[in-house]
Amino acid sequence: MDRISRKDFLKLAAFTVLGLAGCKFGDAATQTAATAGQPVNAAAGSAAADGISRAKVYFTDKINEDSMVKLYKLINSDIYGKVALKIHTGEQGGKNFLPRSFVKAVQEQIPGSVIVETNTAYGGGRSTTARHRATIAANGWNFCPVDIMDENGTAVLPVKNGKWFTEMHVGKNLLNYDSLFVLTHFKGHVQGGFGGSDKNIGIGCADGRIGKAMIHTTPGSTNQWDIAKEEFMERMTESSKAVVDHFGKNIAFVNVMRNMSVSCDCEGTAAEPVVTPNVGILASLDILAIDQASVDLIYAMKETDRKALVTRMETRHGLRQLTYMKELGMGNDKYKLIDIDNGDKEITLEEAVKDVVPFKSE
Repeated sequence: MDRISRKDFLKLAAFTVLGLAGCKFGDAATQTAATAGQPVNAAAGSAAADGISRAKVYFTDKINEDSMVKLYKLINSDIYGKVALKIHTGEQGGKNFLPRSFVKAVQEQIPGSVIVETNTAYGGGRSTTARHRATIAANGWNFCPVDIMDENGTAVLPVKNGKWFTEMHVGKNLLNYDSLFVLTHFKGHVQGGFGGSDKNIGIGCADGRIGKAMIHTTPGSTNQWDIAKEEFMERMTESSKAVVDHFGKNIAFVNVMRNMSVSCDCEGTAAEPVVTPNVGILASLDILAIDQASVDLIYAMKETDRKALVTRMETRHGLRQLTYMKELGMGNDKYKLIDIDNGDKEITLEEAVKDVVPFKSE
């Protein structure tokens, strides 16, 4: 039987199903969709002289709006149609999430693009749509539309070759978009060890009522956060894979290595003080390559500069995100780090971090 395209399927797939096949949580009405399951865009990498294929990861140590636009233009070849910008909008009072001006600079390059988020599983300023919209307004995300994707329910995406899931619940409105541009504040995370592009879409696109519970909580457990370490990383990454497979080549990633607390942006004013130096901004078409490079840049710093974030990553077993993405075939852990401010020269990790300075609050 011929396979129909994702776009054609989504025009047809407006029916709902009940329950879960991959993990038994709730009985909400859900929308189902097939996915293209395309491999990572071949343009994301190239073969080196040694015959090893390496993904392209673009890098700049200039952390500003102009760099965001420059990097966007390097990886936007397959960003088309209705475009979703996945960011973390942060809790009220937080100081570390992406500067609004950075996101606005990219958003203005994509007419009609929309910021997308989902509600949280924990209580707080983003646990319901009403509270979430109030937080979004308080944090200044009012320069373009913001779509809380699970406001109107959930959708089901298949998880191919997963250990824990056969499907994942995401915000229903995710299916309304042709392309996904992932703008990530790279930092630590209390449970994930680090929060990169994998976490941004793995947790951030899962709906707040079902999908996030599938990742965080063993069915029947009274502890909402009982899943941790390797199992948590694997569940989160399978959720991310569902999103990556859904968009195929029409997805791209930016990691901003700035204000890197060991805490997630979800901790708001309770976040641990930043002690890790700012590094730069990375962009890639390969989710594994960009997160691998971001982690590698942390390890390339002096021990005193990297200690806090490395300790958080290792004590939470966060590096399992990287190895599991590789096992699932989500990308390439081999990459070329390309300095966009130096004639697109390939540079070493050590060259990229040689000029970092101790962090100073802005």
